[in-house]
Amino acid sequence: MLKHLSRARLIWIVATLVLAALILYRCTAGGDADPEYQTTQVERGNVVSKVSTSGSLQAVVTVDVGSQVSGRILDLFADFNSPVKKGELIAKIDPALFDAAVVQAQANVQAAKANVTRLTVTAEDAERQAKRAEDVYQQRLISETERDNAVATARAARASVDQANGQLAQSRAQLDQARTNLRYTDILSPTDGVVISRAVNKGQTVAASLQAPVIFTIAQDLRAMEVHTNVAESDIGRLKKDMRVTFTVDAYPGEPFRGSIRDIRNAPQVVQNVVTYDAVIDVANPELKLKPGMTATVSVVTDRRRDVLSVPNAALRFRPEGVPPGGGAATGAAGGGGQRPAGAGAGGQRERWQGGQGGGEGNGSWRQNRDAGGDEGGPPPVIKRTVYVLVEGKPVARDVTTGITDGRVTEITGGDLKEGEMVITGTVGQQGQQGQRGGGQGQRGPRIL
Repeated sequence: MLKHLSRARLIWIVATLVLAALILYRCTAGGDADPEYQTTQVERGNVVSKVSTSGSLQAVVTVDVGSQVSGRILDLFADFNSPVKKGELIAKIDPALFDAAVVQAQANVQAAKANVTRLTVTAEDAERQAKRAEDVYQQRLISETERDNAVATARAARASVDQANGQLAQSRAQLDQARTNLRYTDILSPTDGVVISRAVNKGQTVAASLQAPVIFTIAQDLRAMEVHTNVAESDIGRLKKDMRVTFTVDAYPGEPFRGSIRDIRNAPQVVQNVVTYDAVIDVANPELKLKPGMTATVSVVTDRRRDVLSVPNAALRFRPEGVPPGGGAATGAAGGGGQRPAGAGAGGQRERWQGGQGGGEGNGSWRQNRDAGGDEGGPPPVIKRTVYVLVEGKPVARDVTTGITDGRVTEITGGDLKEGEMVITGTVGQQGQQGQRGGGQGQRGPRIL
């Protein structure tokens, strides 16, 4: 019995060791196996660099129509979407109080005229008395004091007439004001356009003591509109006046609209420490599809390259296992040698500003090189990068210079890469990790757009 148990234990121990050896062998063999790479063929195509942003549609001219006098809205002659002409009556304020004010002002004018007449008669009589006193004084029939009193009375009477004339002028001014306020009870359209907003209802009382209350908002012409965009400060330098723009709105998701940049305003808009600038875009709206307040998703083509070599951006981020950050091909490829800038690029990609075609960079400084190519926009900065191609199952480094990118692929402007080669974009099962790691490191290098 004991012998049988010992043999069973020995068999169990041997089976355990064999299983452990198999597991160890599989793990070791799997670790030494070459990784399987994901590749993309290098092809020629078009690369378009764009600035994307959002904005809101507005009428070119929008007028707030208010009331200059306080009172109750007696009637409204326009409503939402009503077309109006300049000078057309669009609202009426109850004129009863203003009619009474005009009548009162007219009565004050009449009273002031009568007072002027009365004082004028008095002044003329005083002047006759003064003249008579002067004649009598010359005959030494009255004293000099009596003569002086008569002259002073005549002058005072004339001053009273002047004062009465001033009061008459004030009364007339008050009458003009009362008549003007009465005219203000008729709210007239200041321009041709369409009512896009009505802020009051019939019977509502408006008060104009501090500021004119808004009754209507009129858009002058909805056939010509504008888009106000919020462009990030990192992109504003790529935009220029008269650039062509395309945009879409949620109301017509499949229909692009077109416009052009009319102005780039210098006033910054800072929201939560984010600085943006307003690029104003002129838009034609002949069919009146676009409405004020719509949100526009704007795209501006800032640069375009036709029939150029391009690689996926994932290829620029890829780095084989075992290659340290900043490592890669030899430093002296296409464009001259030099030191590699600290923290340059992601995943073995050397990024530096090229001093020129074939020019050396012995001091390793970063310089901007203006490429002569391009169909529109300014020449892009040329950046030195490293990509890896698959040759006989092994990754081989290729030094390249890059141009513009559309966010998915990047233009190749020079270097060792050739059309038809298979560029590595990642490894099977680790593509997501490679992308995350390469993207995190790539943020330290120059931005290529």
